[in-house]
Amino acid sequence: MRIALTVFLFFSFSILGIAQSRDTIRLWPGKVPGEPGVKHVPVKTPNTSGDVIRLTDVTNPAFVVFKPEAKIGNGGGVIVCPGGGYNILAIDKEGYEVAEWLNKLGFTAFVLQYRVPNKQTEALYDVQRAMRIIRSKASQWGLNTNKLGVMGFSAGGSLSARASTRFTVKSYPGEDVLDALSCRPDFALLIYPAYLDKGDNRSLTPELTIGSDTPPMFIFATADDTHGNSALVMAAALRDHKIPVELHFMANGGHGYGLRPGNVAAETWPKLAEIWLKQLTLMQKP
Repeated sequence: MRIALTVFLFFSFSILGIAQSRDTIRLWPGKVPGEPGVKHVPVKTPNTSGDVIRLTDVTNPAFVVFKPEAKIGNGGGVIVCPGGGYNILAIDKEGYEVAEWLNKLGFTAFVLQYRVPNKQTEALYDVQRAMRIIRSKASQWGLNTNKLGVMGFSAGGSLSARASTRFTVKSYPGEDVLDALSCRPDFALLIYPAYLDKGDNRSLTPELTIGSDTPPMFIFATADDTHGNSALVMAAALRDHKIPVELHFMANGGHGYGLRPGNVAAETWPKLAEIWLKQLTLMQKP
């Protein structure tokens, strides 16, 4: 038990060190729209079950920048939205670790610290603002402004779906010239997404309005996930609107597995997602 605890603590501090050594970009230079709380650093919860670092009480939203090696950079960027039921952020398991995987594929990753707990409306402000900031700094990070996507897990999958379907909605008052830029993602990956089936009879959540400009999506879930229906209804709605969608639905895997080894779903979706990204030519250099 002592050895296991030592290994976990080393792992936790290593992950935090990785994040702290990278650039952190605050989304809102002045007052944070819709936020009554005072700006402060996110709170790390005492719950570390499942070897997961959980953040909550986010009042000063930000993203952490993970850059690939220059020789493999492909000009693509991905905002990574960790899950946590809109209550916490599983910041390492569904954030930093995913960002490092994306770096190996050549993508620059931006791990989003969106507002929690229970701030779904404001979380949409945050992901939209993040996309605009990234577009404004694309040349600085060597990015192609037509290769910027979102990726989310569980509640982060919900947020990514909302960002991909509500980009024409002026969700918050304009702060500055950045807010004139497009917040539309060019592609989206939803991994075991949740809360997409809140319509009548577990149909598509009404706020997810799909149109001809909705970006292509990769969706992965499992049949034994209590949120599995979200993936099915989202894929069906995209298909009905002739939006390119790739759905993978495995029998087993559960929920909340990230990409850590030891779970068949966690070991499968990254391989399939990599193939999908290649097919969209997103991994080719500009």
